[in-house]
Amino acid sequence: MPLHMTKIAFSAESPADLRAWLESHAGIGEARLTTRYLPKRYEEMIGGSLYWIFEHALIGRSPILGFEQREADGRWHIRLEPRLIPVVTKPKRAHQGWRYLKEEDAPRDLTDGESSGDVMPPKLARELMRLGLV
Repeated sequence: MPLHMTKIAFSAESPADLRAWLESHAGIGEARLTTRYLPKRYEEMIGGSLYWIFEHALIGRSPILGFEQREADGRWHIRLEPRLIPVVTKPKRAHQGWRYLKEEDAPRDLTDGESSGDVMPPKLARELMRLGLV
């Protein structure tokens, strides 16, 4: 069972903006994020996914292809499939950097015919989380 990670969709103004950024890398076959340190459990994460946080909710995931060190400065690339797979919205507090996410805590993918409009909007999910109702 692969291990996943969560990360804020920093500088994305909407899920559509995040999707466009990921898909803009389809020509090279992968999108890359940079991180200072290699996760200690990186081997478990290959085959897992990076779950994106937008407005304090998990909104989608991108499968992790692997990790690669940059020669210039020793930082690491997180190599991702250049696509955003929508998931059932799940409240998630914002955090710096990335965090591990176990399989049993990951939200399920939306099914064919199911749209993000069929699930709770991120702002509402955040408010319910704030009130301790989810």
